[in-house]
Amino acid sequence: MARILVQEAPFDTAAEMAALSAGRTDVGGVASFVGICRADDGLRALVLEHYPGMTEKALSGIAGEAERRWPLTGCTVIHRVGRILPGEPIVLVLAASAHRAAALEACAFLIDWLKTGAPFWKREEMADGSERWVEAKESDDAAAEKWKAGGAAP
Repeated sequence: MARILVQEAPFDTAAEMAALSAGRTDVGGVASFVGICRADDGLRALVLEHYPGMTEKALSGIAGEAERRWPLTGCTVIHRVGRILPGEPIVLVLAASAHRAAALEACAFLIDWLKTGAPFWKREEMADGSERWVEAKESDDAAAEKWKAGGAAP
């Protein structure tokens, strides 16, 4: 069963990784992805909004699909909401399996599908005081589409 959290507070990557494999002798590898807010083009802060309940359900569905596709021994998805400053973590994805290939592929699948299938709305606060909503990227849609067709990461 995947561990799914949507929270404002930063997460502790090392503690989450340790918790995923603690006491387990069937874990051969843990693949991870940490998304970090970067200061592109004068970004002052990124504000993530969501609908509680709906967001967790969507993340659980995405994690459940990863658990169906790969022999995972565990999975963690933590996504932050609220105001996030450049340099701060936004999302953590962990996938554990007996073998590295399954862990790596599941981790790539999870982040690709999170980028397109999770109901988050992103607003950028710029250094000049302006704000703008972040539009979906074609590259994210293309990455997710490969998984829909049953493909693997490039």
